[in-house]
Amino acid sequence: MSRFKSLVLLMVIASLALAACSTAAAPEAAAPAAEEAAPAEEAAAPAAEEAPVYTYADMTLCYPQLGAESDWRTANTASIKQTAEELGVTLIFSDAQQKQENQISAVRACIEQGVDVIALPPVVEDGWDAVLTEAQDAGIPVIIVDRSVSADSSLYAAHIGSDMFLEGQRAAEEMNKLLPDGGNILELSGTVGSGAATGRAEGFRDALNDNITILDSQTGNFTRAEAIPVMEAFLKKYAGQVDGVFIHNDDMAIGAIEAIKAAGIEPGDLKIVSVDGTRGGFQAMIDGWIQADVECNPLLGPQVMEMGLKLMNGEAVDPETLTNETVYYPEEAEELLPTRQY
Repeated sequence: MSRFKSLVLLMVIASLALAACSTAAAPEAAAPAAEEAAPAEEAAAPAAEEAPVYTYADMTLCYPQLGAESDWRTANTASIKQTAEELGVTLIFSDAQQKQENQISAVRACIEQGVDVIALPPVVEDGWDAVLTEAQDAGIPVIIVDRSVSADSSLYAAHIGSDMFLEGQRAAEEMNKLLPDGGNILELSGTVGSGAATGRAEGFRDALNDNITILDSQTGNFTRAEAIPVMEAFLKKYAGQVDGVFIHNDDMAIGAIEAIKAAGIEPGDLKIVSVDGTRGGFQAMIDGWIQADVECNPLLGPQVMEMGLKLMNGEAVDPETLTNETVYYPEEAEELLPTRQY
């Protein structure tokens, strides 16, 4: 065989070998393409469904107000209603006229309607376990507002309001300063069994100096009208023996002052310490009747609505939220009165 023919034959054999190698390698080259397809399949899987984020416009809040017994309560109602309107919250409001049975009925009606949040300002401390359990069973969180309850704390989400015991202590400290040499005083208490009356009375006694004696204590039910006859009876029974009066709220203080005026007693002759810090209380300080007014802030609407929305969205909330409060005196009352919102 010639060299040329041999060379041609070798070239043909080499070409056939290359073709065979290319054919065998083809399946291996296709493998990466199959691997690349996997992420595409994963991406096609449906995404996990996220929990909805609620806004104020989604909230229906139940507020069974305990009554309208004072200027403080009127301001509290106005704060709740105004804040709800501004934020677009649907508010279910009722007035229990200071009767617990009316409040319990209102709460049960709200549970029946399936509201999102219940904010309860309880008229008294006891007797709430059953209805709070009903709300819990229905999955409706409850915020205790202003006054406290004696129920198991696991039955409600949180409390927003004042430290009534601390308010009583502050009132006692002011009375101690007003009567440094001691003396006899009277107490006009709030609604019997209410957290406000109990806390203020206990705090007052805790911090009162030993040289000051409480001659008598009677309820005026937090109202101006009921405080007048109680004070009249006090002044007759303890004529000439009284140096001061501790009064659980400004409305009762204003009623008591009417009785004190009628008895011919001059401003400042009896040292009066009151609680609330309302416009009426400020005016009584300006007129010389009240010597110290311990603040109790009723403007809780923004705090209540904010906490309600957090609860709807499953966020953690503080179980005890206190309002920032102080003590006011006659020397600043005239300047501050125009700025008071309640």
